[in-house]
Amino acid sequence: MSPRFEEIDWRPTPMGDISLRRRRDPLTGQEVYEVKLGDEFLMSSLFTAGEIELARLGLGALPDGGADSGTDTGTGAGLDVAVGGLGLGYTARTVLEDPRVRSLVVVDALPDVIRWHEEKLVPLGEALVSDRRCRLVRGDFFALAAGAEGLDPQRPGRRLHAILLDVDHSPRHVLHPGHAPFYEEAGLRALSGHLHPGGVFALWSNDPPDEDFTAVLARVFATAEAHVVRFDNPYQPGAAANTVYVAGKAAGA
Repeated sequence: MSPRFEEIDWRPTPMGDISLRRRRDPLTGQEVYEVKLGDEFLMSSLFTAGEIELARLGLGALPDGGADSGTDTGTGAGLDVAVGGLGLGYTARTVLEDPRVRSLVVVDALPDVIRWHEEKLVPLGEALVSDRRCRLVRGDFFALAAGAEGLDPQRPGRRLHAILLDVDHSPRHVLHPGHAPFYEEAGLRALSGHLHPGGVFALWSNDPPDEDFTAVLARVFATAEAHVVRFDNPYQPGAAANTVYVAGKAAGA
């Protein structure tokens, strides 16, 4: 049996001290992995419904079949996807479970988070690093999204079929002030330039649906919708909820 609590790793970062912890939950008896940045909880393996639905809803908004769908996929059929924010890997794993996915680039600013997966300190690490379709990239998602070369440093200018983002708590509650411009119209237009025509941008948020942000998405993309994802929380009565925004680029854009 694992110890009741263990701090697996701790490191200072420019955004605050980051730590990876493992504990046995007294209510469920489950082994729970948690990531903290300073005093804030970033992710827990006890609550993964939102991260999983980010991938399912985002990829579910794409037409079936890469090259056969009318999108310019390059050579061969299949979807090319980018995820901003690695965390414990639940969004990335769900992407790779979609048989249409040809390649996945996961961008994370914190090298220690990538190292946790490479050293298999987290449960999904081995599955992600052993999948030949998946590449973990250290980088600032927001700087890459704003630049002309895009989200894949190995292939500058590459376009993607889906970009999924789970870094900040919400468009209004960001981990760093430098992230805020991304959620404005100009930042989202820069991101849309890295998508194929008909491509999809999806975003996880811990806040309820934000009508003002959905309106900004609608000014940039052909479609924009906020989905409420409900899940059980053993620590509070009733269901908890996250929001997943899904925005689609026009097929001819």
